[in-house]
Amino acid sequence: MTVLVDTSALFALLHRPDRNHAAAANWLAGPGQDSGEALLTHSYVVVESVALAQRRLSSEALGALLLDLLPIMSIVFVDEALHRSAVSALLASGSRGPSLVDWVSFELMRHHGIRQAFAFDRDFRTAGFVTVP
Repeated sequence: MTVLVDTSALFALLHRPDRNHAAAANWLAGPGQDSGEALLTHSYVVVESVALAQRRLSSEALGALLLDLLPIMSIVFVDEALHRSAVSALLASGSRGPSLVDWVSFELMRHHGIRQAFAFDRDFRTAGFVTVP
């Protein structure tokens, strides 16, 4: 099964004081390492996560993200069609809803039939997806 990895999970893994750190680390070390689980993210999550690590965390956290976490997952590069689809969904939803990065995730998940997200962002559940852990 493929699981989409969100920025909220990556941040929780990198930031030990985060209230979700233990749950994220336990899931990644357990079910997330299962050979039946394929971890996938997209380039907008990568950009968002790198920016958060640079601004809010340490150079060690940035290195862990780039050298340890991202290499264990597949990265889909957002193309024009996916970007436009997400922008349309964002504009149709109103400005107070999920971010553009989240809409890209939702559109990507729907397109690939992905039902689960490794995320602590409740917008995934609101959009009809299952979150793990």
